[in-house]
Amino acid sequence: MIRHIVMWKLKDKTEDGAKAENAAAIKAGLEGLVGKIDGLLRAEVMVGMPGGMDLCLYSELTDAAALAVYRDHPLHKEVQALVHRSMTERVAFDGEIG
Repeated sequence: MIRHIVMWKLKDKTEDGAKAENAAAIKAGLEGLVGKIDGLLRAEVMVGMPGGMDLCLYSELTDAAALAVYRDHPLHKEVQALVHRSMTERVAFDGEIG
């Protein structure tokens, strides 16, 4: 199993909306991918406390092949486009467990 963890700092405002609106849209978009992309078992997005990163994605995938499918999947790319328009910083970690 693979854990895919990503954290973002978001812009205060974009053409898509204010930080809180974008955070909610990103959360809904990423969590909504479960059941739509093979191998994506879990996706949970948490809103950060003030002073740190704004969002954190915690996700679990069946294996490295599933992670590759997830990264290139058109539904993920749609959400990723909003993330890229909204973020100022990104940190990611992928690790195999078990």
